[in-house]
Amino acid sequence: MQFIDLKTQQSRIRDRIEANIRAVLDHGQYVMGPEIAELERRLAEAAGIRHATACASGTDALLMILMARGIGPGDAVFTTPFTFIATAEVIRLLGAVPVFVDIDPATFNIDPDQLDAAVSGFDPEAAGLTPRAVIPVDLFGLPADYDAVTAVARRHGLFVLEDAAQSFGAAYRGRNAGALGDAAATSFFPAKPLGGYGDGGMCFTDDDALAEALVSIRVHGMGADKYDNVRIGINGRMDTLQAAVLLAKFEIFPEELTRRRAVADRYAEALEGVVVPRVPEGYRSAWAQYSILAETGRHRKAIQDCLAAAGIPFAVYYPIPLHRQTAFRSLGYQEGDFPVTEDCAARILSLPMHPYLEPADQDRIIGAVNGTKC
Repeated sequence: MQFIDLKTQQSRIRDRIEANIRAVLDHGQYVMGPEIAELERRLAEAAGIRHATACASGTDALLMILMARGIGPGDAVFTTPFTFIATAEVIRLLGAVPVFVDIDPATFNIDPDQLDAAVSGFDPEAAGLTPRAVIPVDLFGLPADYDAVTAVARRHGLFVLEDAAQSFGAAYRGRNAGALGDAAATSFFPAKPLGGYGDGGMCFTDDDALAEALVSIRVHGMGADKYDNVRIGINGRMDTLQAAVLLAKFEIFPEELTRRRAVADRYAEALEGVVVPRVPEGYRSAWAQYSILAETGRHRKAIQDCLAAAGIPFAVYYPIPLHRQTAFRSLGYQEGDFPVTEDCAARILSLPMHPYLEPADQDRIIGAVNGTKC
């Protein structure tokens, strides 16, 4: 059994993938070939946004957007400690400081009330920092509460960067992931709902000036051409071959999202003794992961042992919150600063989730979690 089954997906579209790759081999434009512009056009249309800028990874997408906004030393950026390190890593790479905010226990996303308290209580003079932005994370494929987050951001003049690394294909109150903040970043790492065969990412925005800056930053801050450098940038280009693979995968992406929802529904109906993920009314998850909460850490270990005995893969996202990571020790956070995050990290467990999970295999997983088939 696979935690994420990419082989079955590939078998469905192998001919299309190979045809797209052959087209790249034929025209030979391995960097910024025509497939890049086509992918940008199609994904911008899918997100309902004017501009999409392809780049080398989801991390680069976050980094490029912060660079385009001029985020740097002396700036504070609010975000969640319950996420992959890339979200806060890019803040530190630019010399800015992440200010962590606890999460909602039902959605695992940043808690808007806690955000409001953190921003309202922030003392720029004492901290020596200027609040500049907030990065909500659409964890496991479920969008954050953007109406509430944006209301806080607007009151305090903060830029909202949607970390949609796991949520492309999701929706929030009639709007699609990628179009929920002032800008958004997504990832095409192979394990994502829409993943390539390597790294890749995309920036989304309706802001014309921001989009223009992103195109420049992606290629070493180029101006009229790559030898006219008008700002400091990075080498953030997506390989044309990755765009070719993604274009083939995108053809079946809507169907795969439907299949993911069916898998999630079966889990929710049958799992017992654990807290299953909740999708609020008006939201649609992309179901990048299916993450449950055990009753206690000991209960999680018992479930893990049962899954392992049955040969069923599992994962823990994320066992160590960011405020407790060695890389962020200098920020001065202590254990207990974010109790909801720490509680979830001690009890969370992710089960196999992909569009090709057979009902019989899912029954095995459910039986192991419920303790009936160890």
